[in-house]
Amino acid sequence: MSVTEAKTAVQPEAMADGSCWVFGYGSLMWRPGFAALERRRARLQGRRRAFCIYSVHHRGVPGRKGLVLGLAQGGEVLGAAYRIAAADWEAVHAYLVEREQPTETYVEAWRGVELDDGRRVPALVFLSDESHPQWAGDLTLDRQAELIAGASGLSGRNIDYLADLVAHLRNEGIADAAMERLLVMVSARESGSPGESPSAGTVLG
Repeated sequence: MSVTEAKTAVQPEAMADGSCWVFGYGSLMWRPGFAALERRRARLQGRRRAFCIYSVHHRGVPGRKGLVLGLAQGGEVLGAAYRIAAADWEAVHAYLVEREQPTETYVEAWRGVELDDGRRVPALVFLSDESHPQWAGDLTLDRQAELIAGASGLSGRNIDYLADLVAHLRNEGIADAAMERLLVMVSARESGSPGESPSAGTVLG
């Protein structure tokens, strides 16, 4: 079995009607790329949104690494959960693997998430692979800011990735204090003017 197969060989935990849930905490929240029977605000306990994965292509280069989003241990994270019809699951799952695993930095897992209507359901989550060479670890906000500031790759500046995330979280009504603070810190490093931040409407490059 290949590494990719090992990371994706998890049995789906389906609902009574055969549908399955997927949990997103980053771009899947606003750009899922698939049809869903249902979308709900959801909370995952035991993980938090963090810049904990080195980027050496899209938002950085080998000699000047940037950071991209993952789920670090501890805390909780608010995101979105999608219920996928049984008939669509195979195609949606294949799409998600292709989208989320270009460098195999995540592992699939089924975790219970709490929906905003009180239900608790199992959902597919892409967790950060802590054994992968691109795993950056539990970095302080200051260290995250140091790595993101000035980093750039094939998809553009690292700060734009962060600003786009913060803007979309605000649009979702999610107040992520750590991400908001990180954007201020990175902006201060790039501009040399403490407290100044770029437009929250900055779009990914």
